[in-house]
Amino acid sequence: MPLLLTKLFVALVLAPRPARKERGDVPGWVLITVMTAGLVVGIWAIAGPQLSRMLQEALNSVTNK
Repeated sequence: MPLLLTKLFVALVLAPRPARKERGDVPGWVLITVMTAGLVVGIWAIAGPQLSRMLQEALNSVTNK
């Protein structure tokens, strides 16, 4: 019985597989990337000045001590 299972396993692993012609969902990934970049730019435009001010105040508080 173990020999039969071993032969079956080897036959399945070494069996030739048809070549895949699938390229994936490239337009989907492009859309996700563009939308993410758009969100980052939008959030940065809105919150950028406040974040810069907060960073500058934090750095000033550290250097003044």
